[in-house]
Amino acid sequence: MSHIALIIENCLKRTNSFTRFLMVGVVNTLTGLSIMLLLLNVIGLSYWFSTFLGNGSGAVVSYFLNRSFTFQSKVQLKSSAFRFLTVILVCYLLSYSLSRAVADFLVDFQYIRHTLPEDNLAILIGTGFYTLTNYLAQKHFVFKT
Repeated sequence: MSHIALIIENCLKRTNSFTRFLMVGVVNTLTGLSIMLLLLNVIGLSYWFSTFLGNGSGAVVSYFLNRSFTFQSKVQLKSSAFRFLTVILVCYLLSYSLSRAVADFLVDFQYIRHTLPEDNLAILIGTGFYTLTNYLAQKHFVFKT
């Protein structure tokens, strides 16, 4: 078997929680990001309202998929749901505040200013920050068995 095939096989094993987290993340990110961009660009809601509602929608999908599929957690629903909500809110505020500041800095560059609107850039950067902080907090705090 080739080296690449072994890497792919290892990544897809059910024991690799980060790979499962990323697969679930694709689903909940597409859900949340679609809602964020729709609310911001089509409906015309504010950056904060759009990111909050989109992120909240993705969080609901994330909770149930990560609890059962990613971490296969036996932690009680009541306990894990409270921890999950806390993690989601902290990661949201941290990630989207930081991404807002980074986007504000980046728009000073002429190329970026004309390529992507600042709010959309902030959302995309925030999504990356959010994914990393959320995984670590869920694994070590929410669904730790």
